[in-house]
Amino acid sequence: MNHNHTPVLIIGAGPAGLTLSHLLHLDGVESIVLEKRSREEVEGTIRAGILEPATLDLMKRTGVGDRVAREGIPEEGIEISVDGNRTRIDLYGLTGKTAAIYPQHEFLKDFISRRLKDKGTILFNTTVRDIEGEVVTIETPAGEITHIRADHVVAADGSASPWRQKVAEVRARHEYPYAWFGLLVEAPPTHSELIYATHPAGFALISKRNENVQRYYLQCDPNDQPEDWPEERIWEQLHLRADSNEITVSEGNITEKAVLRFRSAVTEPMQRGNLYLAGDSAHTVPPTGAKGLNLAVADVEVLAPGLIRAVKTGHTDLLDKYTEFALPHVWRAQQFSWWMSSLLHATKGENHFSARRRIAQLRSVLDSEAGRRFLAEQYVGTQAKELTS
Repeated sequence: MNHNHTPVLIIGAGPAGLTLSHLLHLDGVESIVLEKRSREEVEGTIRAGILEPATLDLMKRTGVGDRVAREGIPEEGIEISVDGNRTRIDLYGLTGKTAAIYPQHEFLKDFISRRLKDKGTILFNTTVRDIEGEVVTIETPAGEITHIRADHVVAADGSASPWRQKVAEVRARHEYPYAWFGLLVEAPPTHSELIYATHPAGFALISKRNENVQRYYLQCDPNDQPEDWPEERIWEQLHLRADSNEITVSEGNITEKAVLRFRSAVTEPMQRGNLYLAGDSAHTVPPTGAKGLNLAVADVEVLAPGLIRAVKTGHTDLLDKYTEFALPHVWRAQQFSWWMSSLLHATKGENHFSARRRIAQLRSVLDSEAGRRFLAEQYVGTQAKELTS
């Protein structure tokens, strides 16, 4: 690979960047991926992950699905708990589709391994200093400043991407009045399926990592710090919010604590000139419903055919419609994430009327087969490639 020129330069070795590089390679279009962190940092940043059927299908049909097939935990249903009363949402029965619990860092390991096996170029510890048209200025791991000429540049470098301002006309934002306090716990599974629990004291999520490690979340104030949550308070609130007659939250050694802020944002358009946004650089969603990684993959599944056609034929007709194709899927994911978050979280200062109305709305969904089917369909997601038809 000539590092002085590339048809496609991708900034960021996250889900969007690595998936795009892989899809391009399969169709004979090579790329360079730039990542400011080391490989060890990328693969070692522990992130939760639920893979939608469309993401699992993409991994399988493009040759990166062997490990997730072996190690991913099938998610055929979820449970919604309202004050300790649980309702199962039969994802498979209602949609015919199954998701999988598979941490994001494991997803990244699979794609990094495959790109390197295919002799793809990923430049770790490399910082992008400037983008000016086709010329991308980078700083190498040795501290040298050099330039790469790229026909197309994709910024897939996360929600703090400095390149978004070169594209954005509108940056629509929404701040939520709550956050999640995330915990990694060495304990046996509480339950075979995820439990989304709403309670007057706040929301809780009981998630399964594997047979020995679990991921729990507690609704908290956005300004909270981990030290605001001593273990006694953690376990008291988890049991209060998520226990039921049949279920008791499993306790164990807490190995990780972090406060996750809730934000929604969408950039419009997602392209300008030869610069394109994908994944969190274009949009962010709250973690309720686990849309983030899947939305990044959906973006590049739309973007890849346009780039391939442009590189191979010089025709940009598909590429010019990237924003048009991608945004409807983005806004559907935003709507579902906002809707599910709003139903499950008590807000600070919520009065009796608002609280009871919220629970009544949630129960109207759970008590109706049509409501459960709608929730299940939105949860497992839609096939991104349908947007290009």
